[in-house]
Amino acid sequence: MKDTGPSVLSREPARMGTPAATTVGVPAPLGASVSPAGVNFSLFSKHATSIDLLLFDRADADRPERTIPIDPATNRQYHYWHVFVPGLGPGQLYGYRASGPLDPASGHRFDSQKVLLDPYGRGVVVPPNYSREVSRRPGDNTAGAMKSVVVDPSTYDWDGDQPLNSPSSRTVVYEMHVKGFTRHPSSGVAEKTRGTYAGLIEKIPYLRKLGVTAVELMPVFQFDAQSVLPGHDRVNYWGYAPVSFFAPHQAYSSRQDPAGPVDEFRDMVKALHRAGIEVILDVVFNHTAEDDHTGPMHSFRGLDNSVYYILDEDDPARYANYTGCGNTLNTNHPVVRRLIVDSLKYWVDEMHVDGFRFDLASILSRDSTGNPMLNPPVLWDIESEPALAGTKLIAEAWDAGGLYQVGSFIGDAWKEWNGRFRDDIRSFFRGENGTVTRLADRILGSVEVYGHKQREAEASVNFVTCHDGFSLNDLVSYDQKHNEANGEENRDGANDNRSWNCGVEGPTDDREIEALRNRQVKNFFTITLLSLGMPMILMGDEVRRTQQGNNNAYCHDDEANWLDWTLVEKHPGLLRFVSLLTARRLLRDQGAERQRLSLTKMLQRAKTAWHGVKLLQPDWSDDSHSLALGAEMPGEGLQLHVMMNAYWEPLEFEVPCEPGTEPWRRWIDTSLESPEDIVDWQVAAGISDRRAYHVESRSVVVLWRPHGSSQTEAGRA
Repeated sequence: MKDTGPSVLSREPARMGTPAATTVGVPAPLGASVSPAGVNFSLFSKHATSIDLLLFDRADADRPERTIPIDPATNRQYHYWHVFVPGLGPGQLYGYRASGPLDPASGHRFDSQKVLLDPYGRGVVVPPNYSREVSRRPGDNTAGAMKSVVVDPSTYDWDGDQPLNSPSSRTVVYEMHVKGFTRHPSSGVAEKTRGTYAGLIEKIPYLRKLGVTAVELMPVFQFDAQSVLPGHDRVNYWGYAPVSFFAPHQAYSSRQDPAGPVDEFRDMVKALHRAGIEVILDVVFNHTAEDDHTGPMHSFRGLDNSVYYILDEDDPARYANYTGCGNTLNTNHPVVRRLIVDSLKYWVDEMHVDGFRFDLASILSRDSTGNPMLNPPVLWDIESEPALAGTKLIAEAWDAGGLYQVGSFIGDAWKEWNGRFRDDIRSFFRGENGTVTRLADRILGSVEVYGHKQREAEASVNFVTCHDGFSLNDLVSYDQKHNEANGEENRDGANDNRSWNCGVEGPTDDREIEALRNRQVKNFFTITLLSLGMPMILMGDEVRRTQQGNNNAYCHDDEANWLDWTLVEKHPGLLRFVSLLTARRLLRDQGAERQRLSLTKMLQRAKTAWHGVKLLQPDWSDDSHSLALGAEMPGEGLQLHVMMNAYWEPLEFEVPCEPGTEPWRRWIDTSLESPEDIVDWQVAAGISDRRAYHVESRSVVVLWRPHGSSQTEAGRA
């Protein structure tokens, strides 16, 4: 990969020679700020009694090259410790030591032997000998500690790039793992760049062919890959174990210089933007990799434990755990609120990202005692921040403490992962009773869930699968989770998967079962991409990526979890199916005048009517497994008729047949083999029977015709 612009980020750390005398410095901005004369360092700590700034010449140095005490009498304003060091520049490695009370019962855990990361550090280096245990045990951790990196973000050449601000109605999200996308040997990416930001750039043509308009990257904040259950030899592959909210993950960069990940990440963003693809980050502001009271000390715990974390009211030596990860950030504390908003602004202003998906976002509505708040300050801080006005904000509106806020997440601009869409669509297509009415509501934007907010349909992020749970292939291939390889005796991961193996558990050579699985996969894609809302696809589902039945594959960094690119050749028909679906959803075949519209936005304006196998006679009973939707768009000159059969036998559906109207044309029939299962919209052939269509068991059919008649008012939704 070629460098795309000049940057001093690639320079070697500045050598100090004979150190110049430090000066007082200033408290703002927080972090390490570069100027022509040197670097200003500023750090918050309310309860520390002394703080030292440590400068290092390499990541695995066992002692600082220079230690600079920050004088609390002259270099402290309010609770901000600051110092200016002349002669330093980008690439300099640094950290802190903080002294103060070691009194866990009062919430304080200061340890002057531990090297601590800067909470505002723009870069992080991980020494080759890094060991999480060294930072967990008492004693000096200097050689094995992560260090912060001085970064000057102002020098990068963006070539005029800006966030895309694509309308949500024209957004199709692709949730992906940066490393897993290209790390597999079959990716065709050069070995040096496999699993990196640079490797992702090489696969942008694939993303364009697939038709997605945004990538949602699983965590790219620097995380602790060793953050797994004690005694396990696995790794934290997913990345939900942050140690820094500003630094891009070092291991995802192909560059070796300390600040290289910053520029390589920006190269990736710029390349994706040139391809018309937005970048959404999965951000983890609910907990850190410092875990529970037995966990390691990386940063926040050693700088001001009682400020950054929610502590157990009955025993402040322990942490409140609403995340399932050992600790919970005190997100509505003023200092932590500022940290979160400053982080988001940095990723938008300096890294040009287009949006954020907030992991366990309901944590952000809890106060310092863990109780839910009616008007959480941090959520309104985020929503009202002008720098984030055009940014997509997506909430995973629940947490591990039982708070479930889908449809009621606080704020006006937030979109939500719609877990009810996932559950109800899964339930319908596996043939459960009592699902038809919920299916209808989910297709029309989950009005039951979001209607009270009077928001656009895109407030609902519609998905059937995500990183957390079965892949789409496994959803139709396994009745039970198979997480034995995680080392927890299959106790971990969700038990409620609403999956169906189509007759055989796991892989099979049975052609009929494989055909049924393919059909089910296409059913899920069809409904997800035609429903009102903002659709999301999981990486590799379009080619039936498998995790061998593991529905909690967070700890496997190997070929079982990476995208196997040979699947592209194995399932070309499915890839074609999804690509044509996304193209039609976004009306890419309609010319420039339609660029601000989408098929689902047209559906939102349409006159709609529900049907069963008989016109205008939908069967809403609990034992119904079929439904049809008619949509009439006079202003667009278009009618649609969608027939959904989750029954285990074929059904004859009546279709509207008014005198003098055009015959219906078949666009999609998921029961057919490729390339007949979906065709280019313009060349769709007319159906032979003008009055009825034979819909195979467990399949979806979509017909269309030019608008030429009006449906009756009865049955309209």
